[in-house]
Order: sequence, then structure tokens, then C-alpha cells
Amino acid sequence: MASLLRTDKEITEIYNRNADTVYYVCYSFMKNKPEAEDMVQETFLRLITKGRAFESERHEKAWLIVTASNLCKDALKRMHRREEPLEDHWGLASPEALRDNPVLEAVLSLPAEYKTLVHMYYYEGYTAREIAGALRCPQATVRTRLARARKLLKTMLGGGSDDQVFSGKSL
Repeated sequence: MASLLRTDKEITEIYNRNADTVYYVCYSFMKNKPEAEDMVQETFLRLITKGRAFESERHEKAWLIVTASNLCKDALKRMHRREEPLEDHWGLASPEALRDNPVLEAVLSLPAEYKTLVHMYYYEGYTAREIAGALRCPQATVRTRLARARKLLKTMLGGGSDDQVFSGKSL
């Protein structure tokens, strides 16, 4: 049986291809640079220790995005941290793209179940089918959540209707 262990060179190549994407995913959940960096490190550590074989670079990236999202969600559950205004942490962001961007600010404030989908679909170009496969859920669920996320983003960005009830919860 062939070993799934990767060489340092392979890990470095995977990291170089995907580090920015994984960082943005982690930052969207953790909302501060140090915790996002910790989650990036945990994501790549998981890659190294799990020895996962990938069908393609696209499959590899999808796995990293889903793994990063799950690790961040788990970390947030463990931390039982209180909600802090996102604006308090703008200064901690290193990428300039995270600052003064109302669309990105709206995406960052989406509920966790929509954030990953929006990132994978709009920023990474995955199809609903690919996202469903990566998240192990029906395609219809992905499409429904994307539609709900778009509706919520439209409302948040001022282009929405008066209907501000979303998924049974008041905004």
C-alpha cells in the first residue's frame, strides 16, 4: 500500500497555492488576525496529519476550505466568546482588501452556514454540485442557502425589500 504522507516540498506547494484562500475563510469566521492565523495553521496541520489524497488541485482547495470552516466553527463553539463588533477589529486585518469594502463587510457578517457557501461559490468559483459534494449535503440545500444568503446580502447592502425576516429569525 502506497504511503499518503507528503514531502516537505509537496506541503510547501499546497500551502503556497492555498494559504491566502484559507486565511480569508478563517478570518471571515474568527474576525481577527491572530485567531485566523491559528486556524490556518490548524488547517494545514490537519492536512499533514490526515494524509488525505486529492483528485485534483480543485478538490484539494475545496477540502481545505471546508476543513478551515469546520475548525473555525469548532473553535468558536469552544471559546464561548461574546459577539464583538467587526469594526473593532478592522485594524487587525493585514490584507488591504478587507478594509473599507461594504460587500466584504456584509459577507463577513453573514451567519456561518452561509459564509462558507458564498466564499466557495463567488470567490473560488465552485459550482453548487461541487460545494454539495464537499459539504456532504444535497445540491438543493446549497442552492437554497445561496439564495437566502443573496437575499440577506441584498438587504444588508441597501437593495433589499421591506421583508426583513430571514429563515424564521428577525434581522
